[in-house]
Amino acid sequence: MMMEGEGRGSIGSINLSKDKKLVVELSGQVHHLPCCIKYDGPCSVFDYFRPKSNGMEVDGLRVEEAYFRGRKLRGATVPLPDGYSGFVLGKKSRGKRKVSEMSEESSNCWEVNAKFDKLSYWNHDTLPSKDDAFLRAFLWFAVAEALHKPVTAEDLVSASVSLKEY
Repeated sequence: MMMEGEGRGSIGSINLSKDKKLVVELSGQVHHLPCCIKYDGPCSVFDYFRPKSNGMEVDGLRVEEAYFRGRKLRGATVPLPDGYSGFVLGKKSRGKRKVSEMSEESSNCWEVNAKFDKLSYWNHDTLPSKDDAFLRAFLWFAVAEALHKPVTAEDLVSASVSLKEY
């Protein structure tokens, strides 16, 4: 049984060329927490969530500590890999229109509201390390780059010479 909309893609667009003055810089303010927060909206985060360096370093990561709802969190701030940027997207406002006038395509228009080039990730009971699942996911950037890199004639010759040596 196929449900309505199942198996169909959705068409949309993302506008990355918004006026740079209107795009908020969030580097150092983006956090990946080990919990689910069932709220989406404005909040005075800085009044309650105050990460501080504890002076330790593990696997080249400067350890930070913070408390969230009484639970101690340990984390680290990491830069995004070279060539990558983080964006916070929001639905693009199309002005006041009747729902019947809006198509699916026009309702899937997004624009950049903020950008960042580093983020902090947090663990409950363990110190941050290079073996954390969150940081290991960054290894896939290098894998993707290697898979999509064009193969040159020199690469093929080099590979065939290496195979002949075995």
